Amino acid sequence: MTDTATAPQNTPRDILVTSALPYANGSIHIGHMVEYIQTDIWTRFQRMRGHNAVWVWADDAHGTPIMLRAQKLGIEPQALIDDMKKEHESDFIDFQLSFDNFHTTHSPENRECAELIYQRLKAGGHIVTRTIEQLFDPQADMFLPDRFVVGTCPKCGTEDQYGDACENCATTYDATELLNPRSVVSGAEPIKKDSEQYFFKLNNFETMLKEWTTGDQLQSEISNKLQEWFADGLQDWDISRNKPYWGFEIPDAPGKYFYVWLDAPIGYMASHKHLLGDNQAEFDRYWKPDSKTELVHFIGKDIAYFHTLFWPAVLEGAGFRKPTAVHCHGFLTVNGLKMSKSRGTFIKARTYLNHLQPEYLRYYFAAKLNNKVEDIDLNLEDFAARVNSDLVGKVVNIASRCAGFITSRFDGVLADALSDEALFATSVEAGHSIAAAYDNREYSRAIREIIAQADLANQYIAEHAPWTLIKQPGNERQVHEICTLGINLFRNLVIYLKPVLPSIATQTEAFLNNEPYQWADAGTPLLNHPVNKFKPMIKRIEAEAIEAIVSDSKDDLEKEKAATATGPLADDPIADEIEFDDFAKIDLRVATIVEARQVKGADKLLQLTLDLGGEQRNVFAGIKSAYDPDTLIGRKTVMVANLKPRKMRFGMSEGMVLAAGPGGSDLFVLSPDEGAEAGMRVK
Repeated sequence: MTDTATAPQNTPRDILVTSALPYANGSIHIGHMVEYIQTDIWTRFQRMRGHNAVWVWADDAHGTPIMLRAQKLGIEPQALIDDMKKEHESDFIDFQLSFDNFHTTHSPENRECAELIYQRLKAGGHIVTRTIEQLFDPQADMFLPDRFVVGTCPKCGTEDQYGDACENCATTYDATELLNPRSVVSGAEPIKKDSEQYFFKLNNFETMLKEWTTGDQLQSEISNKLQEWFADGLQDWDISRNKPYWGFEIPDAPGKYFYVWLDAPIGYMASHKHLLGDNQAEFDRYWKPDSKTELVHFIGKDIAYFHTLFWPAVLEGAGFRKPTAVHCHGFLTVNGLKMSKSRGTFIKARTYLNHLQPEYLRYYFAAKLNNKVEDIDLNLEDFAARVNSDLVGKVVNIASRCAGFITSRFDGVLADALSDEALFATSVEAGHSIAAAYDNREYSRAIREIIAQADLANQYIAEHAPWTLIKQPGNERQVHEICTLGINLFRNLVIYLKPVLPSIATQTEAFLNNEPYQWADAGTPLLNHPVNKFKPMIKRIEAEAIEAIVSDSKDDLEKEKAATATGPLADDPIADEIEFDDFAKIDLRVATIVEARQVKGADKLLQLTLDLGGEQRNVFAGIKSAYDPDTLIGRKTVMVANLKPRKMRFGMSEGMVLAAGPGGSDLFVLSPDEGAEAGMRVK
């Protein structure tokens, strides 16, 4: 790719930029914002350099989870995705993202593009059909999409993994390969059932992909990881799903729908087409195989293989251009841990915006991001300290220390000379390295160099102390030039920070009577130039604001629990992680149910007497809706034997019976293997 830092300004590049599509199944959180802010900074920087950078993306609006969540909420899928799009777009605008078009994959443009690509792939011999075994939920009477089956990874043995890939070892597999699978729709054990499906022959593109994935398009970490796929052999990719499914029906296959991951990346094309309207020639200019334009994707590392194997192969097979670059980033942790709703660190974008300006988070993420596939951490204490120190105490402080003298002593007009031209030249020279850092997505390096320049400016102003000089007659011109230099150094800092802090740049442009800043503006100082009265641009982050965000995020969890159904379809993420030593403390024992009876005054409880092989326990279990007490007597179950006894208004409960399912009548007491004896420990 061309180095923007050294590219001549009279040779603008045409760059189509995309971000990964947020799923239209829930709210945007600050983990999403890492990528979107990363994309926005890069796009804004390219525009400041004089390049034509167009950013298009969309909501990912298809798939079974959309359909099932809509059912749970009692609305149509279309209403759900419409509401989510409005919410998402509002969050993005308020976070000052400068996208050109935000669309939806459930659109006429996406249907048109998806059908065209499918037809071209089929005509090229890259689509085949065959009958395969798929997992079928006999209780829900439906084939199960990959993400609605959980079980044990067939490679590493990690439990509770979805039916498409293991989060622990990153292995991908077919859902039928899962060990001990279960449906997250009903909790039932799926059965295998024959179904005809459509496949994309990924192996047809192995030679091209081997070359493409080792080029400059990808980070070395991603390129190296992809070699495992080639070592294992590229497999045909299932691109169809059975009804019921929320998406686009395959044109020549009634009852079959495009898998969401086929039409999701096509959403980039569809959003671009929607932006261009009837300008097919301009669309073709960007998407034709020999295009001289650039196509740059920003994505998370969790979806790298879709964008670096399937997507370029689909584009190649359908006669379109491949990406110029796919930039992957890591995940966000908060205070060193995964985001957690119970700890209040699973923070929605809107919850953050209710308390703090977007500039703070934009700046902090920029100070952490580099061009590696590394996770970054949002330490809330460091977040406040760094913003207060850098932005308030260093950058904006330069203007506040100098502006008052210009307006009160010199009629609001800058001097016609700088007090130290060498220092200004140092600021200009730093812009080249900062530009190279932005272009290469080394934002943390760019921020370090910008703050280093802020330190030099503050040091100079402190050493020359215009507030002291002005008290001595005859020093007016010197003070005028010192403060003019300070204002110009501040202006250069704001120009360099404009991709990160666009609103502060806008305020500075108004303060200094400037047109919107371009990168080259930093090379020419403002001299003999009128300025307006300085107004505070940013305030300190107070601890109370951070505490309010955490508190409100906990409240968000309670509201979500109240608003959505419980059970396996609930949208809450997995509960906070525990260590193995915590799990090892749990003593699971086989118990025989010797007595079961109704509990007077209790809507959900049954009172069970459990025999642990010589010892009996009294346990209250919330399974009344699913079981007639008489049918339980004599059955064996699994219980937590070392749970601290709990006094209830109905009596003392001395353990816990394990059960699973969505609730109501679909609740299944866990039964040990046949032949297990009471008191036996479950391992």
